[in-house]
Amino acid sequence: MPFAESPQREFAAATEWAAGRTLDALTGAEGAALPAPAAPEPQALLAGVRVLGPDVFVPALLTGAPTPPETVEIVAEAYRVFPSDESGIHAWRDRATAELLALAGYPAPVPSAPPPPDPGKDGWQRWSVQMAQLSCLALPHLDGPVHRVARDHPLALARGAARATLRRDHRTSVRLVRWLAWLHHTGSPAELELPPLLRQLALTGDGSARSALDLAVAEHLAAE
Repeated sequence: MPFAESPQREFAAATEWAAGRTLDALTGAEGAALPAPAAPEPQALLAGVRVLGPDVFVPALLTGAPTPPETVEIVAEAYRVFPSDESGIHAWRDRATAELLALAGYPAPVPSAPPPPDPGKDGWQRWSVQMAQLSCLALPHLDGPVHRVARDHPLALARGAARATLRRDHRTSVRLVRWLAWLHHTGSPAELELPPLLRQLALTGDGSARSALDLAVAEHLAAE
């Protein structure tokens, strides 16, 4: 008898599934709302949506199409079932999710958060890794302390993206390039030429739906 899949692996698979559905919605695939046929088990789906956080709203934020009500309801339920951990930098992702839920008509409690990552305190290498973990904040209609730090340190973001690319760390690289594309979208200097980076990332993807979603977001932001 095969061993049962661990909850962590099940939740990771659900996150990938939700990222793939979100990417489909962004690129215009039919029937990409959550939930859907062949969706993960309800608890795993909620966990996956919780991890994806603000990125569930990517299609609406980038294309103007409304987020389906059933998708918003799942995000709100995931936020309720898995409360925010306010002790780490990921609390910033939860604040962004709460803000986007409120915009969609589902007010949610906004967690407190620690100070944003600081390259002066942590050094640009560690800071760029932290900013990669927060790449889901690099979206239109979101702004706050983390975004202000990104605007203030474009060179550190560029150094982090270049370092990750040279180390063949595709996931970190595409997330930092997403921040650079966000800077471009907001009219701030990005310090690196984006088209060659985006082409390189498209050729060297790690095969994950989450990285593909990050790349699609970066391409949208860079094109505007």
